[in-house]
Amino acid sequence: MQSDTRQLLRTGIYIFGTGAISAALMLYAFGGVSKQGPHTNSGWLALVIALGCLPTGTLTLTLGLLKLLGDLRRR
Repeated sequence: MQSDTRQLLRTGIYIFGTGAISAALMLYAFGGVSKQGPHTNSGWLALVIALGCLPTGTLTLTLGLLKLLGDLRRR
């Protein structure tokens, strides 16, 4: 595996993991969510982090996986 592919995968996993942990904290540790949104200020902050990290992490991870597939096909 090339070092740039490894870096893309690692970065995607870290960003996506941050978003997933943030979403879990929002739901379970920071008071939960109702129709009006999170119940606490910490919940709102976790929501903003999750909404920023989950799509970015998914796209970065997808790019890394596709690059890995391309690297494997070239061999």
